Formats: sequence, structure tokens, C-alpha cells
Amino acid sequence: MSRATELPTSREGGPGPPPLRHLVATRYVTALREGGSVPAVVEADDGGLYVAKFHGAAQGTRALVAEVIAGELARAAGLPVPELGLIEVDAALGRSEPHQEIRELLMASAGLNLAMAFLPGALGYDVAAGHPVSAAFASALVAFDVFAANVDRTARNPNLLWWRGGPWLIDHGASLYWHHGYAGRVDPAELQASAQRPFARVGEHALLPFADGLSAAAPALVAALDDDAIARAVAAVPEIWLAGDDARELRSAYWLWLRARRSALPQLLEEANRVRAASL
Repeated sequence: MSRATELPTSREGGPGPPPLRHLVATRYVTALREGGSVPAVVEADDGGLYVAKFHGAAQGTRALVAEVIAGELARAAGLPVPELGLIEVDAALGRSEPHQEIRELLMASAGLNLAMAFLPGALGYDVAAGHPVSAAFASALVAFDVFAANVDRTARNPNLLWWRGGPWLIDHGASLYWHHGYAGRVDPAELQASAQRPFARVGEHALLPFADGLSAAAPALVAALDDDAIARAVAAVPEIWLAGDDARELRSAYWLWLRARRSALPQLLEEANRVRAASL
């Protein structure tokens, strides 16, 4: 592997310690919705409530990797994301659950899972419900989702919560969808080509009609997502979630793709602007 593809590990060019807090689940409170993911509200050893997403769910650990990388990069870009953490689940927590699906999920998810701070009283954002967002916010979010290749921010399922007078971003597991086809080795040319492809689903983005400042959003996002921010986000992914792959190679693949995507962002947003203009 050439040094150009390697994730930096020194303080001079690297991430430092992973930024996510480590928690232990003490009580399963309630499932949030049915479906393959089956996230849940759980109580942790710090007494707080968190939304847990489990590595034993149908989407597997790649969705959790995308949650961490995209969520931490969105935070670095100044977008509102509930605090993310890592939460340990003991199989014993599942054995006492009467609901078979939940019991099986918790037992299959023993070990490290994803936690997101629970926002009490938050409501699901509905584009048509009268909670306006600014053009600046819409532009910043569309720009970020183009960068992260997030295919799951549609009007039907915007993955935004309205809390304390403003929108909050959740559910980034569908980002970085290229990694589901990752072949287990770093191919710089292939990753560069992937990173430069326009985001084909941008026309479905829930906030695209309001995003009239995409050109202005590009330089701000490029500046926020510097090499240190990318390195910290990639380093925050637990090693255990990369099991079955060469973890060093896979981290290098994320590092290379994200930096190449950042370089391509101005052109990608020009294409998004064309899609937006054609849809108005």
C-alpha cells in the first residue's frame, strides 16, 4: 500500500483518540419501529437514554460504520447531529425479554453497538408540516448528503427530527453505499472513480427544492471536512465492526474515498444544481 492511500496515525497528520464515549446498556426500554433495523431506546450506565442500533440487525455492521463516519463528519461540518457513542450490550439483557424478535436481536448483538443520544419530545420532520428550514441549512444538508452519498433523505423518509425549534439529522446508515461492494483491497483508481461519480439520487432529496445556495455551500463544506476531520471520523469506527476484512486496508479505503469525494464536491454540486433547476 502506498503512503498516499494510508490513513494517518501520527498526531502530525492523524486523528488522535476516537471521540466516541463508551457506554453500557442497563435496560431495554422500547423498540422505536418495526423493520430490519429495529432500533430501540435503551438506558445506559450513565443514567441517560439512547437510541441503540444493533450490529445483529439485518443491515449488519457496515450500516453502523456509515452511521459513525457520516455522523461525525456532519458534526464537523456544523450540522446538528445527536451525540454518538458506543454501547455495550450483554446477552443477558436479551434473555429476559418476552418478545421473541427483540430477544433474538439483543442476544445476536452482544458486544459493541451504536448509541445516539435520545432527544425527548422530538418529532419527525415533515417537509409539508409547516416547520420551515432556512435555505442555508437546506443547502448545507444537501451538499453534505451529496458528499456522503446518503440515499435516505427523501420526502417520504427525511431522517430529520424537529427538536427545540430546529432540525436534527439522524440515520446515516445508508450513506457511503459504495462500501457494500468493497472487494477487500485498496484500489486507488477504482475508489477515485467511484468518488467522482455524481450522486444519482440527489433529485429525491427532501430539501433540494429549498437548497438555493449549493454553490456557496461547497467551499464551506470542503474547508470543514479537512484531513483531520476525515481521519478522526474513520478512526472512530471500532475495530470489531471491521471484522472479516483487513481493518487497516478498509480504513485506508474510507480515507481515500472521502478525500477524493471532497475534491470532487464542487463539480458534484454543480450537477445537483442542474438537477434542482430542472425540477423547479
